Amino acid sequence: MSAIPRSEVKLEETWNLKDLFASESDYEARLDEIREAVRKFSEQYKGNVTDAASALSALKDYAAIYEKIIPAGTYVNLLQSEDQTNSDHQMRGAAFGSLMAKSSAEMSFFESELSQLPEEELKQAMEQSEDFRIYLRDILRFKPHKLHPEVEKVLAAFSSVLDAPYELYNVTKLVDMDFPDFEAGGEQFPNSYNLFEGTWETDPDTEKRRAAYKAFYEKLADYQHTTAKTYDTHLQTEKTTSDLRGFDTVFDYLLFNQEVDRELYDRQIDLIMKELAPHMRRYAKLLQNVHGIDRMTFADLKVPLDPSYEPKITIEESKKYIFEALSVMGDDYSEMLKRSYDERWTDFAQNKGKSTGAFCSSPYGVHPYILISWSGSMEDVFVLAHELGHAGHFYNSNRAQGVFNARPSLYFIEAPSTMNEMLMANHLLKNSDDPRFKRWVIASIVARTYYHNFVTHLLEAAYQRKVYERIDAGQSVNAGVLNELKRGVLEEFWGSDVTIEEGAELTWMRQPHYYMGLYPYTYSAGLTISTQVSKRILDEGEPAVNEWLEVLRAGGTKSPVELAKMAGVDITTDAPLRDTIAYIGGLIDQLEQLTEEVAANTKA
Repeated sequence: MSAIPRSEVKLEETWNLKDLFASESDYEARLDEIREAVRKFSEQYKGNVTDAASALSALKDYAAIYEKIIPAGTYVNLLQSEDQTNSDHQMRGAAFGSLMAKSSAEMSFFESELSQLPEEELKQAMEQSEDFRIYLRDILRFKPHKLHPEVEKVLAAFSSVLDAPYELYNVTKLVDMDFPDFEAGGEQFPNSYNLFEGTWETDPDTEKRRAAYKAFYEKLADYQHTTAKTYDTHLQTEKTTSDLRGFDTVFDYLLFNQEVDRELYDRQIDLIMKELAPHMRRYAKLLQNVHGIDRMTFADLKVPLDPSYEPKITIEESKKYIFEALSVMGDDYSEMLKRSYDERWTDFAQNKGKSTGAFCSSPYGVHPYILISWSGSMEDVFVLAHELGHAGHFYNSNRAQGVFNARPSLYFIEAPSTMNEMLMANHLLKNSDDPRFKRWVIASIVARTYYHNFVTHLLEAAYQRKVYERIDAGQSVNAGVLNELKRGVLEEFWGSDVTIEEGAELTWMRQPHYYMGLYPYTYSAGLTISTQVSKRILDEGEPAVNEWLEVLRAGGTKSPVELAKMAGVDITTDAPLRDTIAYIGGLIDQLEQLTEEVAANTKA
């Protein structure tokens, strides 16, 4: 069960990166093309962006360079993600980062010259080109925060250095940490990041689960000070950048590109911390009663409600669930799902050095790629449906929009992915009246979809907010501070119903999202939207589906508020969030009732 080297995994369980570059020499040739294109761009346009016409001409060439860069960057990142221990991948990544830093510095003049154009010239260019309207609008929005061209050039040149904390975090986590075996019931079991998160954390055997937890967090503790220093370096970089650019707070700086105000951000955290917590404490109590656990601890929260009913599912068997549940999205979407399997868009393998969790990378001009470590549980099917939601989003937006219009705000990014989880759950519920099956499906929604997005990531967001409040006050963080903040958030949410035992405070070490701005809270924001839209799809069918597909195709041409409105949801009020919290409470009500039914049927 221990993780095998990448060289030993089955080819059919890996993604096909040849759709990006057929060979390493093709990739190297692309780097030469990028260098030459950047040189020509600088030569042709530096000092010559003087009006709307020259701006639009330059933008076409600028976009063409980005369309060359994106597949190369994706190729490098995916290779590193599949095996962080591979030194060739590490060196390739470093070389690409260096090229990007040099290229960014060489082209940094362009945005500076655009910013210096009179407002009427920028507006005229916006009117003349739909492809570049959003990009130019953002240039106008960012104008007050633009620095002197030479300063922008220096910052661009240092980009790979400024991004280093994230790379350091990954190397520490996925290369340096070597987890020892742990003992339970007189047996030895292997441990790793992927094994713990994919297997042991949900193991129904309490002794084994807690032993794995103890061993996992003891290893994390060995690296807490290095990881905290790495994170503090990242935070101080963000604070310095925020100050240099004239933002009042780090929050304002990080929310600027999301196109949402502080009110939407704070509401998501405050309401869930206060109003969802009582529902989730009931869920924890239900788990405790069903499993006869002496006292509910943090290590017990991921145990399935009915593990004996949890079907093991192969990759091949997952197709049936995915195709049937998501067919409601129409023929074009279904064709994309089929292609994802046939053309090996997904990396299913479990191997040493592979990135933890799951993600979808959607390079413009090429199909999406998905990373997941398949363990064979039903949870994997929900995770895959989630990532295919991202894939379906960008499959649609990349075809409908230009390269600068395709990507929506981070605030909206998790709505299409969590939508697919809701569609999967609705499909499963629709196909059975058996109390045990219904309980298992609803428990899957609560334990996977809502726990993950509304609890795990939201608690990360509540902790992250406390961290940034310290940074805004001119302070720094270390392991002791981060542990205290994380423990405080966990204890506030779970109250006296769950014991937050030693090690839980180190959960902040597990999440790479902290290096991606104010990302964690967007999961619950996206799921709030998708919960409301999935209800519409259940009630209205095709008209609601067609509106949702229009939202996907809109990409980044609308703000999050506008995109949600297109789908029939008003996120400027707290009504959708309160309704979603009530919906989760209703699901837990159903679990309690179904548990009583199952128990009665068992006795009978």
